[in-house]
Amino acid sequence: MAVPKHKTSKSKRDKRRTHQKLTAPAIAECPECGEAKLPHHACKACGTYKGRNIMEHKED
Repeated sequence: MAVPKHKTSKSKRDKRRTHQKLTAPAIAECPECGEAKLPHHACKACGTYKGRNIMEHKED
């Protein structure tokens, strides 16, 4: 089993972890109703995608 010969410094450890971060999801505005939605997804509020009605939405 491999065992480290020297202690990894905080700088070296943190440089390795620079790419392990979360990114916020991209949010687009629905052109039909103006609600926030994910890009390339149907709008959950009005049920449209690319100007076409894809889903039936419930009126609350």
